[in-house]
Formats: sequence, C-alpha cells, structure tokens
Amino acid sequence: MFFRKGKLRKEGNERLLQTLEQLKFEWMNKKKFVEQSFEPSESVLHELRLAEAKYFFLLKEAKKRQVSGRSLK
Repeated sequence: MFFRKGKLRKEGNERLLQTLEQLKFEWMNKKKFVEQSFEPSESVLHELRLAEAKYFFLLKEAKKRQVSGRSLK
C-alpha cells in the first residue's frame, strides 16, 4: 500500500509538469499574438490574462510541491 503513494505522487508531478509546459506554450503564443496585433479585442486580451493566470497558478503549485523540471527554468 505504501509503495503506491510514492508512485501516484510521481505520476501526478509528471502530469503537473506536462500541463505546466503546455500552458506556458499557449500563454507565450497568445502573448506573441497580442504583441503583433494592431488593436487586440477585449476577448483576446481576456484569453491572454486567463492563460497567464492558469500558468502562474500551476507554477505556484509546482513550487509548493517542490517539483523541478525543464518547465520551471
């Protein structure tokens, strides 16, 4: 029973890092799009802020769990 807890935590941390990497990619793409736009609409700016908030929320969670990986650098 005890060995599953470590395995589940490891799988959860790996999934967290994968999601964090994906959200960072999405956030950077939206940021680049807004920077290149002449006048971005409110909905586009809202999506950018939402993507940024999601990324930083998971980044804080990863730091709280003391997870390290390529995504955190």
